[in-house]
Amino acid sequence: MKVAILGKIHQDGLNFLKSQNIKIIKIDDFNENRVLTKIYDVNGIVIRTAQLSKKILSKCKNLKIVSRHGVGFDNIDLDYLNKKNIALTITGQSNAISVSEHVMTMMLVLSKNIIASDNITRSNRFSSKETLPDFFELYEKKIFILGFGRIGQALAKRCLGFDMKVMVHDPFIDKKIIVSNKCIPIDKIEGYKKADFISIHLPLNKNTKNFISHYEFNLFKKNLILINTARGGIVDEDAMYEALKYNKIFAAGIDVFEEEPPRKDHKLFSLKNTLLTPHNSALTLECRKRMSVESCTNVFNFLIDKKNFIKSNLVNLHGVN
Repeated sequence: MKVAILGKIHQDGLNFLKSQNIKIIKIDDFNENRVLTKIYDVNGIVIRTAQLSKKILSKCKNLKIVSRHGVGFDNIDLDYLNKKNIALTITGQSNAISVSEHVMTMMLVLSKNIIASDNITRSNRFSSKETLPDFFELYEKKIFILGFGRIGQALAKRCLGFDMKVMVHDPFIDKKIIVSNKCIPIDKIEGYKKADFISIHLPLNKNTKNFISHYEFNLFKKNLILINTARGGIVDEDAMYEALKYNKIFAAGIDVFEEEPPRKDHKLFSLKNTLLTPHNSALTLECRKRMSVESCTNVFNFLIDKKNFIKSNLVNLHGVN
């Protein structure tokens, strides 16, 4: 049995595969032609952010499963996997805590004006704190969560701990589940109009591309803080820039960009009412360990130990009875 690891993952996952006598091929150079020379005969692939194209996949004649180290899979040709009956899994159990904590951090830093406060303290302007713009509590503020999977639910739990009012929109989740989590199911447009915070937890696909654009920004309250830790492209970056520049909304916390890495002259970099991070909301040490082990376990269980395979981690429905 042979498994390719595309990208660096925590050693815990590699140790698990080694303990099961699985041969590991580590690949850190993602040049398409070089990748092709190394993975043509693998049974499984564990992948982080490298592109897994039809060209590469078509050469993998023994491939049974691709295991994504994470939850997004827009870097993988899913249509080809479906056509060839190859399974695609995600690490659905691993990253909810880290991502939801990252969202809370962004909400607190932006609402409390932490960066500006730090700047005046360091620059010997301690007494000028009276000049800081207004900053706010989370208490009884309304957060609108778009997408109520594991991350959305983990975030809701933390927001409720701050006594926030949690509104949710997810047409694929039974409203009873939303209510049982002490949240309020709400129409998307109504949520946009009422929210003090919006946090996005949706996949990127043809239905969610530019899901939030000029029309939506015109519905938002001026005190809105928008957080996106899901995927770049779900929020129209030009529309967001305009809304932030002209103070149509209060601030934005962005962990993901339409183009990654973003250009060094990206327009959002020029704004003071943004908090930007390098797509690392799920990269705490604890989460990296969990994702490494889970992505490798997905491969092992699918290929060898089907009874312990976590079916909820399966993106498509191929090859599992």
